[in-house]
Amino acid sequence: MFEKITLSPEITKKLEKLSAKLAREGQNLSDYLEGMLHADYLSYWDYIQLESLLSLQNPRTEQEDEMIFVTYHQITELYFKLILWELEQINEGKVSSSASFLDKILRINRYFKQLTDSFSIMTEGLDRQQFAKFRMTLMPSSGFQSVQYRMIEILSTNLINLVHADYVLWLSSDDPVEAYLDNLYWKAGARDTETGEKSLTLRQFEAKYDQLLLEKARLHADKNLSQRIKLYVDEGNVDIIAALREYDQWANVHWPLAHFRAAVRHLVADKHTKDATGGTNWRRYLPPRFQRVVFFPDLWSDEEKENWGKSWALKHATK
Repeated sequence: MFEKITLSPEITKKLEKLSAKLAREGQNLSDYLEGMLHADYLSYWDYIQLESLLSLQNPRTEQEDEMIFVTYHQITELYFKLILWELEQINEGKVSSSASFLDKILRINRYFKQLTDSFSIMTEGLDRQQFAKFRMTLMPSSGFQSVQYRMIEILSTNLINLVHADYVLWLSSDDPVEAYLDNLYWKAGARDTETGEKSLTLRQFEAKYDQLLLEKARLHADKNLSQRIKLYVDEGNVDIIAALREYDQWANVHWPLAHFRAAVRHLVADKHTKDATGGTNWRRYLPPRFQRVVFFPDLWSDEEKENWGKSWALKHATK
């Protein structure tokens, strides 16, 4: 015989709330309780889909360190997903208070800090000889083709702030979104420096994602982070302004420089520079001092923008 159970007032109250919730959807509490009697307990490995997750790392060569390379890039994309998750909540108007807004920006900064700090896995953690062997099997793929990062940029700022400096003056507010997308700074980084022709890497990327990016750009043309911050900036919220400036630095200085350091280590030997697998002009594309991409230009002085990313270059030029 089972001992009769007397429900506490707390449990009874929760069951009543659950019953009311289910009733609003035309559901029955008794049926759900019946289902719970036959359900298995949730395990950690099922919740995170461990077997599926671990099956996604598929190196193309027998070089051991390629496992590091592919795994780290997948980790990077998961962090990008988290950043987009926070940006989408802000841009959809789901963040109603200054405290919540600040919390979202600080989360994004933590994600970028973790990404940047961990990039030594790629810089110092990869064997140079092994990398030189397996990298050629990856052509023409490139981290340049990360559509999530391009979406982060689009959700963070006005498109004009992402246009290559050579084309800014040729665009006006009357031009369609397509005109802005065709002249974004990173597209110039995947063109032949002499002929201006698009690399295969860029052509692949455009065929795969141009429509998606166009839709995102249209959706966020007047609904992006740089426009959501106006109220807090006008109020002079120093904590939010500081967090936004930090975000600008992580995304547009520290993160690109982490890539640049890795490229210098693995692609430069005896003053000879190797091409990137995607054919990008990485020496011009990666350094922030050349691109000067700034998400929130109004938060920086003219002098700060003029010297964007230069402090790192000057520091390392003297070593």
